[in-house]
Amino acid sequence: EVQLQASGGGSVQAGGSLRLSCAVSGFTRDDYAIGWFRQAPGKERELIASIRRRDGSSDVRDSVQGRAAVVFSNTKNTVYLQMNSLKPEDTAVYFCAAEKEGILAGLIGEYDYWGQGTLVTVSS
Repeated sequence: EVQLQASGGGSVQAGGSLRLSCAVSGFTRDDYAIGWFRQAPGKERELIASIRRRDGSSDVRDSVQGRAAVVFSNTKNTVYLQMNSLKPEDTAVYFCAAEKEGILAGLIGEYDYWGQGTLVTVSS
């Protein structure tokens, strides 16, 4: 059974940094990708970054470009989302999700498994 566990959220002041973690378990092959999404109050859930397990290739969306990076841990069972220069508009619940074909998918519906969210609050 595939399971995802997001953690690392919290409260931070504008300009600060956070590293979110997504613990991944249950995959028997390397052909999957992990996406990080966020959902701010009253807004739709949006993809902000994704990474392929097989080769570590990644994609970071414009909304966080230059302030975010996504990597697999050395043990390959955790995906980190490093967020720097945080802004109040980064306040949201952050989710990780898995796409089981190993594609850097861009749409919410392309992701097959979801973890629970972790709340990030950025104060000005």
